[in-house]
Amino acid sequence: MAAALACDFAVGLRDIPAEAERAEPARDLPPEVMAVLCANLDALQPSEVWVAVQIAIDTGRRPEDILDLPLDCLQRDKDGAAVLVYDNSKADRLGRRLPIGEAIATVITGQQARVRARFPAIPVGNLKLLPAPRANQDGRKAITIAMLDDRHREWVTRLGPLRTRDGTEVDAARLVPYAYRHTYAQRHADAGVPIDVLAELLDHRNLNVTRCYYRVGEERRREAVDKVTAMSFDRNGNRLWRDAQALLESEHARYAVGETAVPYGTCTEPSNVRAGGGACPVRFRCAGCDHFRTNVSFLPNLTAYLDDLLRTRERLAPTMDGVDEWARADATPTEEEITRIRRLINRVKGDLTELSAAERAQVDEAISVVRKHRAVNLGMPSVRVHPPQPASEALA
Repeated sequence: MAAALACDFAVGLRDIPAEAERAEPARDLPPEVMAVLCANLDALQPSEVWVAVQIAIDTGRRPEDILDLPLDCLQRDKDGAAVLVYDNSKADRLGRRLPIGEAIATVITGQQARVRARFPAIPVGNLKLLPAPRANQDGRKAITIAMLDDRHREWVTRLGPLRTRDGTEVDAARLVPYAYRHTYAQRHADAGVPIDVLAELLDHRNLNVTRCYYRVGEERRREAVDKVTAMSFDRNGNRLWRDAQALLESEHARYAVGETAVPYGTCTEPSNVRAGGGACPVRFRCAGCDHFRTNVSFLPNLTAYLDDLLRTRERLAPTMDGVDEWARADATPTEEEITRIRRLINRVKGDLTELSAAERAQVDEAISVVRKHRAVNLGMPSVRVHPPQPASEALA
């Protein structure tokens, strides 16, 4: 068949079919596990491994790229902000620049000082940031992947079983240095970082590769929605949809397309749904409408709305001059609305208090997954800036 092709025929990269999309890897580490790891970083030995793991946590670089860092990998941009300069060896893209925070920059400068003290006569350009502690007289040889993996595994093993919020033990096979790259990606995705920006941060050319690093899978998302909507309420505080898990697939789909978001819940009024929330016939007085639904994930929104109602009522007090009575009456929240919202909040909180500790942990996790699509809150793991004992002492 190839003989029948024209002589100017060519196949470009865009002509090659994309690989089948992989299932969600789930290789990122849960926040509660990361909190334990970060709190015990000082136990890592030697100091080169300690620094490598902190760089992995805070920058999401591949382990091999971190170990290959030269001593002078830290630079400053025109505004004085820290930049990590590294080589993407997998894609053969050299001199990549990644903005980093001051905390990890301090860790790097501390390591630079230790390396210069160890190799005072060797030119900076010949030194590695993470030189091997043995058989390395000129500082040109970095610690190996095998050493990083072995010391990391020993450290994690000493910490004992690590568990998620609901008590599930994390598989030890997931606790590897490369998992920090997936965790970095998930952390930024959860914070609302657009996929094209995240691809730049991960130094990916293909967005499909980036999606495999962080996407919240349909199964996980479905489970979270079920848990949250099982604690749904109407405007009167009546519990709805207790058996969300038992719904047929068609009912899930019908529910998804038959509602639209409002500031502190959802609306099921057909004209409002079709208009994407812009055709509310009662001027968004949701608490007085039978089409209004809310659930436990909206508790912060309900609380903020109640606070806003109380502040507005205070600002529009009768003692305020320059406002006509009809305008004041129209803008002032009614006592009925305030009472209704307060009752909803109390009902949601009351149902939460009836849950066991394990059930509450599961609901909290579900709320976290659901709210990731509505809020931005980048929780960066903290890094410690005090090094463990020097490598020479660790090897003694």
